[in-house]
Amino acid sequence: MRGINTDGTFVLLPTVLCGLLQSRDAAVFEELLSDLGKAFIAGLLTGGAFVAMRRAAVGSVRQYLRAPWRKDSISAAIGGLVRGTIGNEFVDLAAWNRELERRVADQVRELERVSRLKRFLAPQIAELIISSGDEKTLESHRREITVVACDLRGFTAFSETAAPEDVMAVLLEYQSGLGTLVDKFEGTVERFTGDGMMVWFNDPLPCADPCARAARMGIEMRDCVSALADKWHKLDHDLGFAIGMAHGYATLGRIGFERRFDYAAVGMVVNLAARLCGEARDGQILIDSRVRAAVDSFATIEPVGELALKGFNRPVRAFNLMCMQ
Repeated sequence: MRGINTDGTFVLLPTVLCGLLQSRDAAVFEELLSDLGKAFIAGLLTGGAFVAMRRAAVGSVRQYLRAPWRKDSISAAIGGLVRGTIGNEFVDLAAWNRELERRVADQVRELERVSRLKRFLAPQIAELIISSGDEKTLESHRREITVVACDLRGFTAFSETAAPEDVMAVLLEYQSGLGTLVDKFEGTVERFTGDGMMVWFNDPLPCADPCARAARMGIEMRDCVSALADKWHKLDHDLGFAIGMAHGYATLGRIGFERRFDYAAVGMVVNLAARLCGEARDGQILIDSRVRAAVDSFATIEPVGELALKGFNRPVRAFNLMCMQ
């Protein structure tokens, strides 16, 4: 812009005004006023500085029209304005820029915190924890949770014979579909391990119906993967899907190291959900007695019998969750 240096100073404005007055060029004068407006819009001038400079320019022209032109008086008037009012405006602008840089840095740190939390929490839960400013809920603690473990049936054999690109394509579709449902029901993802996935409810934020949420999510997961399996079958990929679900106490908390944190659960309820998943056939959702008791009034359930599960001294009663009413 005319009369404006790259560092935002206005050292050429007196010369510009004197030149346009000398030439009586109205178009040049209009261009100067336009440049002042652009500087204001770009943030180089605050409202007060813009108004002051515009008045000085217009006033100088009017003075010249009424009396003989005196270059020294006009230069002194505009120069004094630049050194005084405008100089103070730029001091304020520099301070404002430093404050803006500080706020941007704070926002970047906040976004990094949200990004880390969204690795294992539904986005809405992560945002809630960030907005509260309290991450103590992620410290080690004991709580009752409903755990959902799921994986693909036939995946090992498939991955041994299929091209790596086909394996990656299947995993992408599979995990994207399930991840969307985890967010929908506000579950907490512990991990993806190839075709395996573990999710739980009621932590880090409590919910009134963890078993019901887990059951409804499980039904929708089964339907989602069933649709994908029909597509995969046309590509000669013979894959199925199974889920295990259990409710009980676990110790939970954030684990890992700087730049790589996860949120983990430890306890027999985690092992039970994983073992039930391992026993489930394609299309089955095996649940334990506690989940069954919580959803029995609004779900169709059939008994499977007692299962001898690795890591459990006594047989475990299991049930097949078929549908929700």
